[in-house]
Amino acid sequence: MEETSSEAADRSLRQKAAAMVASSMETYRSKSMSFWLLLVLSAGAMLTAFPASSLLSRLYYNNGGQSKWILSWSAVAGWPLPALLLLPCYLAGKAAPTPLSPKLCAWYALLGLLSAADNLMYAWAYAYLPASTASLVAASSLAFSALFGCAIAKNRLRLSSLNAVVVITAGVVIIALDSGSDRYPGITGRQYALGLVWDVLGSALHGLIFALSELVFVRVLGRRSFHVVLEQQAMVSLCAFAFTTVGLAVSGGGFPAMRREAAAFRHGEASYAMVMVWSAVTFQLGVLGGTGVLFLASTVLAGVLNAVRVPVTSIAAVIWFHDPMSGFKILSLLITVWGFGSYMVGHSSTKKASTN
Repeated sequence: MEETSSEAADRSLRQKAAAMVASSMETYRSKSMSFWLLLVLSAGAMLTAFPASSLLSRLYYNNGGQSKWILSWSAVAGWPLPALLLLPCYLAGKAAPTPLSPKLCAWYALLGLLSAADNLMYAWAYAYLPASTASLVAASSLAFSALFGCAIAKNRLRLSSLNAVVVITAGVVIIALDSGSDRYPGITGRQYALGLVWDVLGSALHGLIFALSELVFVRVLGRRSFHVVLEQQAMVSLCAFAFTTVGLAVSGGGFPAMRREAAAFRHGEASYAMVMVWSAVTFQLGVLGGTGVLFLASTVLAGVLNAVRVPVTSIAAVIWFHDPMSGFKILSLLITVWGFGSYMVGHSSTKKASTN
């Protein structure tokens, strides 16, 4: 009887694996090759550019940078990059510029303001937290993406999504309870706690921006062609650049403060300029990838990929910045991966059931 039960279990497992492979192949054949290529490139941009941007933020502070406004400004200073990528589309006649209606301009301004605030929150977080810790806490954006995607973009909130929300939230709580193990010298307990708060708020705002961006694609721009992704990013980044420039001029000391920072930077002005330039490039590439995933798929998938970059950033921070990796932090990392895995398994099972 035990052998019969074991054989039945093995057969059932093989059947489930075969059904999952068949479902994946069916999904693959239902889309064009260009769709999958764009989706892979967008996901790849998120998983490489966002971790690089996070590490550059920590590098900025480690080498003498102090201004949160300057770091926020450098992120959106690369707004001409998506605009330059648009030019070949227009010149080749393959796409026409989308007319700027008052409604569309209002959406761009709102998303630009939210993006500027989001960048500033993350700049505060990275000023007080190690890069590995900040990335682990930022994994909570998956929870906010799922919730806002359900409330605003009308994405289905499955049980697997709720499970991932609870599990990843538990990982963030563990990081908060272990606040004394990885605090940088000179950072007080109050500053560390403030960094955690800004990180969670930035993650929540990140999820809201994802949901609102998808709503713009669905109701205003339409999913016509991939060039609207570049248009939205260029305009939103331009608005965020304008808001951040005003904030830098009023509260951050303006460009004279940037010159003073460059002169006092640990490895010289050239190194400072490289950090600023690559911060702009990596952030724009990451946002382009995220916006592309929103356009091609959904807010929830963008949130999932945003959570996937957590182990990449954490491991890289431990290697390059020698961030301490306490037992609590390892536990939080494992819980975060578990939350992501449970979401993916539940999402695949639900999708298969609905297909059948």
